[in-house]
Amino acid sequence: MVIGTEIKDRICFIEMQDPQHLNCLSEELCTEMREALDAAYKNECVGVVIKSQISHGVWSAGHNIKELPTDGHDPLAYNVPMERLLRKVQDLAIPVIAYVEGTVWGGACDLCLSCDMIVAVDTATFAITPAKIGIPYNASGIMHFINQLGINKAREMFFTGMPIQATDALNVGLLNAIAPIEELPQLLEERFLNPLRRNSVLSISAIKRQFRILSRAATVISSENFEKINSFRDKVYRGADYAEGINAFLEKRTPQYTGKASDLD
Repeated sequence: MVIGTEIKDRICFIEMQDPQHLNCLSEELCTEMREALDAAYKNECVGVVIKSQISHGVWSAGHNIKELPTDGHDPLAYNVPMERLLRKVQDLAIPVIAYVEGTVWGGACDLCLSCDMIVAVDTATFAITPAKIGIPYNASGIMHFINQLGINKAREMFFTGMPIQATDALNVGLLNAIAPIEELPQLLEERFLNPLRRNSVLSISAIKRQFRILSRAATVISSENFEKINSFRDKVYRGADYAEGINAFLEKRTPQYTGKASDLD
């Protein structure tokens, strides 16, 4: 088991418990977390808090690179474990709060943005890093960032792969609140969990469903543009840079990329 759960006063706390692997979003972890989210709803909780056991200051290092396909398949296809987890978090009919006490990398950033609210320690950092590994991110993930941060900040995070600080993340709307580590539990309880317990969960559930429908309505694209997106991504994950990025990561060396922007033409 790499997930722990505890229900306290109608709030389900789900903890990632794989610190030796920096809480990577492996197939095992994603599957167990989906099951825990389902259980929270079935047990009539009014909210969920996702947290983690911190190792080396990392909340989660994102996608498990060792599980990425190298046989020409889409690494972020609709039914891969991480994508299924993100949709489960988004579609769960009660609020989900990411409780972040360390650094957040790659797909774990997308996991946080899939939550309804994020609270973090004031030393937390957030980085979305597919370009560092040669991964062509998918349209749904990019739209999470555009909707949350605005297109310019989203571009900065994707193009540079550099982490942004908690204060910056708060200012651009990625976070709901930050606090020093010793004050974070009280902030979570007083500002978020206690109001959830007092309010109508039926009303909140209806409102969350509306948020999801309305946010997705704004991202509808034509079939032609959808095909263009898939064409771009296909050329990347079938190309040499994708394989080089994975191999370099596993071999703990700097990747030597040879691809050109014109390769997508």
